Amino acid sequence: MPKPERGTPKDLANRMKAKGLQKLRWYCQMCQKQCRDENGFKCHTMSEGHQRQLLLFADNPNKFLDEYSKEFKDGYVELLRRRFGTKRVHANQIYQEYISNKDHLHMNATKWLTLTEFVKWLGREGICSVDETEKGWFVTYIDRDPETIARQQQLAKKEKMDKDDEERMLEFIEKQVERAATLGNTDGPQYTELVRTSEEEKLQLQLNLKASSTKPFTSTSGTNNVFKTIKKDWDTASVKSYKSTTSSSSDGKRKLSALEQIKEEQERMKQKKFRKDFWLTNGIVVKVVTKRLGDKYYKEKGVIVDVIDKYVGIIKMLETGHKLKLDQEHLETVIPSPGREVRILNGEYRGYSAILQSVDMDKFSVTLRINSGEFEGTTLRGIAYEDISKLHVT
Repeated sequence: MPKPERGTPKDLANRMKAKGLQKLRWYCQMCQKQCRDENGFKCHTMSEGHQRQLLLFADNPNKFLDEYSKEFKDGYVELLRRRFGTKRVHANQIYQEYISNKDHLHMNATKWLTLTEFVKWLGREGICSVDETEKGWFVTYIDRDPETIARQQQLAKKEKMDKDDEERMLEFIEKQVERAATLGNTDGPQYTELVRTSEEEKLQLQLNLKASSTKPFTSTSGTNNVFKTIKKDWDTASVKSYKSTTSSSSDGKRKLSALEQIKEEQERMKQKKFRKDFWLTNGIVVKVVTKRLGDKYYKEKGVIVDVIDKYVGIIKMLETGHKLKLDQEHLETVIPSPGREVRILNGEYRGYSAILQSVDMDKFSVTLRINSGEFEGTTLRGIAYEDISKLHVT
C-alpha cells in the first residue's frame, strides 16, 4: 500500500501516531526502524532489507555489538558530563533523559543487558565514580579533559608562587625587625628614669646678674662671642660623628638606608606584578630534575633550542647531544658564577640579559646588572634563583 501524500489527513494521523516513544519490542536496531504494532513489526522482519541486514550482522556480530556499545556509552557519558558535570546523580535519571530522545540507541543492542552492569563497567574503567545506596546506583563523572587538568595545574602553580612570595615577604619583615631591635640595643641612646638621689636635696639656680650688668655684650670680642663658641663646638661634634660613622662603615658591610630598602621593596612588588607561570625561553641552560628518564639524564644540563606552547621545551643535552621534550616542571634553572651572563626569565625585566654580580646564599637570591636594552646599567637586587638562568655560549 503506497504512503499517503504529504499534508493529507491520513499523513497527519500517521505522523501523530509516530510522534514520541514507541514500544521497544517493536523496534529494529539493525534497520533503525520503529514499528507501531506487532503486525507491522512482523511485516518488517519478513522484508528483504531486514534479511540483508541480518546477514551482515551474522558475518561479524562482535563488530556491530562493539559499535553499538561505544555509541551508547558515548551518548550516556556526554549527557552526564554536559548536564550535571562532576555532580553526584542517580544513574537511572541520566538513562531516562537519554532515552527521551526518539533516535537514541537502545541498551538491548549493546553488550550490557541491564543498567546496573553498565554502571559497574563505568566504575571499573575509571570513567565515573559509582556507589550503591538504598535508592539505587549513583554516578559521578570524572573530568579528565587535558585543558581542565592544565587549568588546575596552572592554578596550583599560581597559588604556590603567591605563597612563596608571601613567605619571602614575611621573612624579610622579620629580619628587618630583628635588625632594628639590634640597632636600638647597641647604637641608640640609653634612656633612664629621672630619680632624685636625696629627698633633702634642692635645686639651686644661680644668676650672676651683677656681672651681666657691668660688662656689656660686644659682638667684636673674639673671646666672649657666644655664637662662635657654639659653632666651634658644633663643628667639633660633626667631625667626631663623621669619623665614627666612617670607621663603623669601614669595619663591616654598609647597611642599606631606609630609601634603599623602600626601592628594593618596590622592585619586588613590580617583579610580583609582572610574573607569569611560564619561564622557558630559547638559549638558556637548564638542568633535568626528573628520574622518569632514568639516571642517564638526571641532574644533567642542556640548552633549550625550542619552546612548545610556553610550558614544554626541546632540550639538547650538552654532553650527549640528545634532544628531549620535557615540561618545565621537570627542569630547573642554572646559576653561573659571578661575572657571567644570564637571562631574566620572569618579572618586569623578563627577556633582558644581565651580568651576575653576587649571590646571596641565605636569601636564595642574586644581584644583577642589566647589560642590554633600555634599562642598561640598572642594578637589580633580591632576584630569586628561579627567575634567572645561565645563557648558553657557543
